[in-house]
Amino acid sequence: MSTSDAIPEVSLTHIDESGQARMVDVSERDISVRVATASAKVLLSSQVIAAMRDRSIPKGDVLATARIAAIMGAKKTSELIPLCHPIAIHSVQVALEIEDDGVAIHTCVTTADRTGVEMEALTAASVAALTVIDMVKSSDPHAVISHVQMESKDGGRNGAWKR
Repeated sequence: MSTSDAIPEVSLTHIDESGQARMVDVSERDISVRVATASAKVLLSSQVIAAMRDRSIPKGDVLATARIAAIMGAKKTSELIPLCHPIAIHSVQVALEIEDDGVAIHTCVTTADRTGVEMEALTAASVAALTVIDMVKSSDPHAVISHVQMESKDGGRNGAWKR
């Protein structure tokens, strides 16, 4: 490979000079309101969807349990993801909707801090999806978590982004 074809060197923010993982120092950043939204989908059998609609799942109210789990997941993100900063979570909103093929999950997390809440929104959506699976696994062992993704973020020095 010629030097003109060389891959440009990238500065990795979470790697120190010796190649070790590190938590980025955000102490010099301005505090600003930051919002992130994420989504996920749990694909389920038609029998489980019907049981959820008539509230006959043996473990109880799937959506209420998943909503509480999502909020807890957002608050525990820095304990689960090694390089995430522990930050104050000011709001977690969770919307779960039973659809014809499963449960759609949408989360929105807000803070006023020095770093964003993208991972908190993704963790909330993921934990909600895992909770749906836990609530229905005896009835639908083929349930699948699909499309866990960021939808949008705003705030901080990088500004707004939307899928």
